[in-house]
Amino acid sequence: MGGSASSPSTNQGKDDDLADLIHRFIDSLADYSDLLPFSVDRQKLRSYTTLAALAITLILAWKILRSPPQETQRRQRRRATPPSSSATTGRTSSNAIPSTDVCSSSGDSRAQDAINHFFQPVNLTLEQIVRHKLNEGRKVTCRLLGVVLEETTPEELLEKVTVRSSVLEVLHEIAKFCDVYLMERILDDESGEMVLSALSEAGVFTSGGLMKEKVLFCGTENGRISFVRQLEPDWHIDSDSEIIQQLARFIKYELHVSPERVEQVATNVYSSTSLENFFGGLDQR
Repeated sequence: MGGSASSPSTNQGKDDDLADLIHRFIDSLADYSDLLPFSVDRQKLRSYTTLAALAITLILAWKILRSPPQETQRRQRRRATPPSSSATTGRTSSNAIPSTDVCSSSGDSRAQDAINHFFQPVNLTLEQIVRHKLNEGRKVTCRLLGVVLEETTPEELLEKVTVRSSVLEVLHEIAKFCDVYLMERILDDESGEMVLSALSEAGVFTSGGLMKEKVLFCGTENGRISFVRQLEPDWHIDSDSEIIQQLARFIKYELHVSPERVEQVATNVYSSTSLENFFGGLDQR
């Protein structure tokens, strides 16, 4: 009587644990999708993976919980062997129920630990994230203003040039396996010299893949568009929305860097508040 009364509560607890595990599985998939180089609708992902999550969780839990190890079963049988005294038999029988409950609790714990280990957060290195998001791209063109430099207009370069220190690590990671070209429109030759000097002092050229010879200057925005089309990169990174739109049909992938959220102009165009945020997995579309 007592066992049947506690059964619904136990089953309800297991149902709640199973639902929690399924939700955790779906959330893990959604978090991992942020690392992909293409956009994924979280709502659709949840809908599409619910059945798969249920099936995987049930199979995994069933394999772990279906039976205790053989040694445990033998120990249980030895404990449950009836002695000669009927009074002792009654006590042994009553004590056998808690023993089963302990095994069940232990099995639940093992299942929880196994699933927690299986679905633990994916901790990727910056190099792995960069490679993954560039989707095997091997050539990258990147504007300087608003991306690598603090300044956002050519006029500002007449007075000073400030390299964003937070972007250096990402640039070096990209340069490890990509041919990187930096480019900008300038108003005079002196601005170009100031830019090269600032990049050098900041340590941009300490990486073998980033070279002064691959920093290109032009006098017009059309010149920059021409540079990009001639180089035919896998990725172009820019802070000018018009340039992004004009190049969208010619370049495989583009990253629009803007301090404000912008609407996606094409399926191959991504956006982020900064270059390092995009490759840090913190802020991408």
